[in-house]
Amino acid sequence: MKIGIIGLGLIGGSFALSAKKSIPDCSLYGTDNNPVHQKEAYQLGIINKSLTPSNYSQMDVIILAVPVNAVLEIILPLLDQINDNALLIDVGSTKEIICEKVKLHSKRNQFLATHPIAGTEFSGPSAANENLYKGKAQILCEVNKTRPDLLEWAVQWFKNMEMRIQEMGPIEHDQHIAYVSHISHISSFMLGKTVMEKEKDEKAIFDMAGSGFASTVRLAKSSPSMWAPIFMQNKKNILDVLTEYISNLEEFKQLMQANDYESIYQKIEHTNTIKRILEGIK
Repeated sequence: MKIGIIGLGLIGGSFALSAKKSIPDCSLYGTDNNPVHQKEAYQLGIINKSLTPSNYSQMDVIILAVPVNAVLEIILPLLDQINDNALLIDVGSTKEIICEKVKLHSKRNQFLATHPIAGTEFSGPSAANENLYKGKAQILCEVNKTRPDLLEWAVQWFKNMEMRIQEMGPIEHDQHIAYVSHISHISSFMLGKTVMEKEKDEKAIFDMAGSGFASTVRLAKSSPSMWAPIFMQNKKNILDVLTEYISNLEEFKQLMQANDYESIYQKIEHTNTIKRILEGIK
């Protein structure tokens, strides 16, 4: 089996390594806009050969693991070029606009919209991990529009990787992911920005930052080339979430100003119940 990976960073590289582990006798072809990443992927054994437009038609599967704005630019030409039995898989963090983009293409049934709920703050081929997706959720959108035999193969592969399959509509996906992922990254980016602006002494930040601060701003190390397009494509949902989030912050500020620490205690105690939810996703 020939598998092509477009985008050889954390997500694409991890899919390539997972394929080597779970699909016997597969050949991995790959390409990346960054020539350094392309070379590094060869050196690390993530890919065996280069993926180019000249061999797109030879692939059995192509995985699109590039920023979501780039997906919109290349997805239709890719569908034009794949063979009649190949599967094109998108793994981006937004789904509504991408699914809308492909809905009228003659090879729409050879496309599967997915979102693996996995990742780290690191990027590039060196961050790739063959076990990144083990135990993680894999969201599948509009499965009824993907050809049954291709869908069956993909689902079995994801299960072999020990992923948890969940089906969801693209609009619903984008609404939910704004709450559980996109707002987390915005919070991390803005907390990091605030600290750097207010605390000019970098050594003081390093000496005084505990594990709580480090875990909260961990996501601030994430790639802007990936996240800025995500914020753009999911603008409506993110703005809705930000409105609620800012309202809660304003309320907390007002309670502080009023010295109403009993209400603060009660709100923290109520929020502690999220532990039950978090225990279920470990």
